[in-house]
Amino acid sequence: MKVSYFQQVPYRHLPPDFQHQHESVVTTPYHGLVEPELVHTAFRDALSEITHAARAGFDAIAITEHGQSSYDMAPNPNLLAAAAAHLTEAEGLTTGIYPLGRSLGKSREPLRVAEELSMLDSISGGRLIAGFPVGLAYDANINNGVPPAETRLRFDENLELVLKAWQERESFPWNGRFHQYPLVNIWPRPMQEPHPPVFITGIGNPRTMEFCLERGFGFNYFGWFGAKVTGRRIFDRFWEIAGRLGKDDNPYRMGFMQAICVADTDAKAEKLFAEHAEYFFRKAIGSIPMERLALPGGIDIKGLEFLFRDPSDFGIYAQMREASFKELVEAGSVICGSPATVRDQITDFAREFRIGNLHAMLQFGSMPTDLAKDNISLFAEDVLPALREMWTEAGWQHHWWPKALGGAPDHDTTSQHKAVIA
Repeated sequence: MKVSYFQQVPYRHLPPDFQHQHESVVTTPYHGLVEPELVHTAFRDALSEITHAARAGFDAIAITEHGQSSYDMAPNPNLLAAAAAHLTEAEGLTTGIYPLGRSLGKSREPLRVAEELSMLDSISGGRLIAGFPVGLAYDANINNGVPPAETRLRFDENLELVLKAWQERESFPWNGRFHQYPLVNIWPRPMQEPHPPVFITGIGNPRTMEFCLERGFGFNYFGWFGAKVTGRRIFDRFWEIAGRLGKDDNPYRMGFMQAICVADTDAKAEKLFAEHAEYFFRKAIGSIPMERLALPGGIDIKGLEFLFRDPSDFGIYAQMREASFKELVEAGSVICGSPATVRDQITDFAREFRIGNLHAMLQFGSMPTDLAKDNISLFAEDVLPALREMWTEAGWQHHWWPKALGGAPDHDTTSQHKAVIA
């Protein structure tokens, strides 16, 4: 298993009644709630936590993207990833650089995305894993003004343009529906040939799953609710589609994000982390209204068919604002306890659902940086070594990991870009 350290940059000082007064995206009042010095501290702490995790031996540093958000103040993950790339290169650390999100569904400058990620691959010496989410509705459609019906169409065109810009040996024109360029010839190009490994991040839409499997991309699932609640439905859906398409069940196709907290004992873990977990799920994820996550026209017909058949993909969001720590743990939204407890729970669900890539969220909510670093250290020392042994006995090759980091990229399908013409 490959285990990434997953980083967001939350504002950790929201008032106790925040979730009853505000949402955590789009309309969150900034000046009335924020002290600029604490924002400065949040970014300093995030970079310090990233550095600590890289030195602790995680396989990669994974950073995501959210705009106009109080729960993650990182509108461009590549800025933080560049710092991580330079640090790890300077210190000789073999750590993957994994921006999980430059949301292509909202991007009006896809070539800038291609160039930024090429820079990261060059800075890191070929250690980039490229993550491309389609884009959350509030971010793509409200923050960036993209009509919901265009989000997926823009994503598809932008991804093809990025892939082609990375690979073509000669300048080329692009005459797409949303973008027209007389000549495309980006500098730099990625170090990895023909391009870095690609993962697509989704929330369970079968259209996205099929797309990943048909094109040979990895799939990242961000459910926020843990494998116990969403696992059977989402992961079974993915592997059923894989079987129908004639694809193998290589666990490295799948990535999963999990909030985790570790202490010497289960009781101590609850005492240390309960308030911070409740802060995260009540004031952050739980304070995103349903109407910000899904707008009419933003989900295609196949996705709607699944949602109508099983609306619980989204329905649980409404429960987050009031969830207690005990309820979060019981649901698997947070895995919390001693190293043995955490190790056993992760191993059990990862084997059951064939998960080959784990994104370990070890700082969340109001968790102070010293506690986050303790969490990172204990996980790295007492949990990570056992997880790394998963799937090695089966002999699977990781086709979605950089060659410089021991992966065996297979670009037979992903390198085949297709023209997207208006």
